[in-house]
Amino acid sequence: MSKKARNSAPEFAAILAARERIRGHVIETPTRESLTLGEIAGCRIFLKFENRQFTASFKERGAANRLAQLSAAERRAGVIAVSAGNHAQGLAYHASRLGIPAVIVMPRFTPFVKIENTQRLGAEVVLSGETFAAAREEMARIAAERALTIVHPYDDRDIIAGQGTIGIEMLEAVPDLDTLVVSIGGGGLIAGIATAARHLKPGIEIIACKRNCSAAPMNSGRPITAMTKRPTQRRSRARRRRPQSRAPAAARRSPKASRSSIPAR
Repeated sequence: MSKKARNSAPEFAAILAARERIRGHVIETPTRESLTLGEIAGCRIFLKFENRQFTASFKERGAANRLAQLSAAERRAGVIAVSAGNHAQGLAYHASRLGIPAVIVMPRFTPFVKIENTQRLGAEVVLSGETFAAAREEMARIAAERALTIVHPYDDRDIIAGQGTIGIEMLEAVPDLDTLVVSIGGGGLIAGIATAARHLKPGIEIIACKRNCSAAPMNSGRPITAMTKRPTQRRSRARRRRPQSRAPAAARRSPKASRSSIPAR
């Protein structure tokens, strides 16, 4: 597959295929109503508990789907990624499960617990660079030198298709959802969920939520002031159970609820 095709958005059929491909290798996590958050927001709110995955993150879905489609030669050579968190652990876990060598390049500022967890899951960890940009350069060099397949954390149609399986599961669990509120970083999660949800329910509303802070200050080496259109509420208590997970939340609003009543996660 060409780089242009790999970076394109998947069709719904690709998400259905991903669901069958990863079935039994990731957990079909529960979607549960939160009465506490619903009372606060004035509507019914349902949470998708992706923190129940083995590595406590939805990232496993995309990693499992991408790895399952490698050729025999690509499996023998191994894979590589640059990550300081959930993508690293999800890729390491499923690569180990499939017997595929995995190299994870992490910036030097990566917390030790994440380095240790990634190594424990079977990956070779390379610490390089004071910024993500520098770590990416080192990853590209190693990939070329050792003929490794790069597994991007979000800019990859197979990764996006894997994350999109969450949207199918949520609408199966609660068919009359009218709004999905999805946290965003690189955009792979919301791209997959939106593709699936809009195919199954064209009129569903999809809202993206992002923290005011980001990796930009770390990459630039200086503080950056983020300008937003409106204030973002603090993340919910349900989110703080497993801070390393980015689980999407869905809300079905009552007639009196306004758009701003849906809490950002």
